Amino acid sequence: MPSRVLPFEKLNNVRDLGGMKTRDGRKIRDGKLIRSGHLSGLDEVDLGLLSEMVSDIVDFRSQKEIKRQPDTEIPGAEYHHIPIVADLTAGITREEEADKTAVALLLHKPAEAREYMCHMYTNFVNSEYGVSQYGAFLRLLRQPHRKAVLWHCTAGKDRAGIGAVLIEEILGVSRQEIIEDYLLTNVHLEEDIRLLSAMVKKKERTDSPLADESLKYLFGADEEYILSFYREAEKKYGSMEDFLRGRLGVTEEDRAAMQEMYLV
Repeated sequence: MPSRVLPFEKLNNVRDLGGMKTRDGRKIRDGKLIRSGHLSGLDEVDLGLLSEMVSDIVDFRSQKEIKRQPDTEIPGAEYHHIPIVADLTAGITREEEADKTAVALLLHKPAEAREYMCHMYTNFVNSEYGVSQYGAFLRLLRQPHRKAVLWHCTAGKDRAGIGAVLIEEILGVSRQEIIEDYLLTNVHLEEDIRLLSAMVKKKERTDSPLADESLKYLFGADEEYILSFYREAEKKYGSMEDFLRGRLGVTEEDRAAMQEMYLV
């Protein structure tokens, strides 16, 4: 069972991991672990729903992203800023400043665009800064929380997606189900990706099919991205378990405690 899309007026790709099954037959508790895109510009309905659901907000975005689209303050929720990348990164941050460079280089080169994104996903393993930040995120999840913890980036695809992958690995979801759930981002963000791609093509004055393909790779999810992440972790550390334990500091005690907290 994949993560469950939550109904909001203004927000897309808000997903509760509750209901996802683990290899040992348990499942993730409903209403405890939620991933999403940015939380700026919320209306009163969405604000009320989030206030009821969430006690902790984790923002993975850079300071420049936050300045451009600050989260709406959620009454009763504690805010945690844990940026995953130290600077603007095209495709991941969706910042106009970063995307200009990527578009100029990759707009009509889909193979290179895909390779560029695969490299970004290997950096989720290799970046000292990013790994330390994900470690801080996992330590936060180890603590008790009154309601759900919600983590997000800008689109809820890459940084938030890897956050979900790490949690699901710790809780014992199968890799096949993790990858299938990761790819559902393309369904939930289909309209956003279409509009964003149309805007870029108009600005760059192109109607080339190559541009469509390149932008799909830059703004969408792809199985090769998540496989690049897994392969890099296994190449450097031997297994995902060793990456979690040896690099992210998730002990067997941590894993057991998180499973007790988040599984039923």
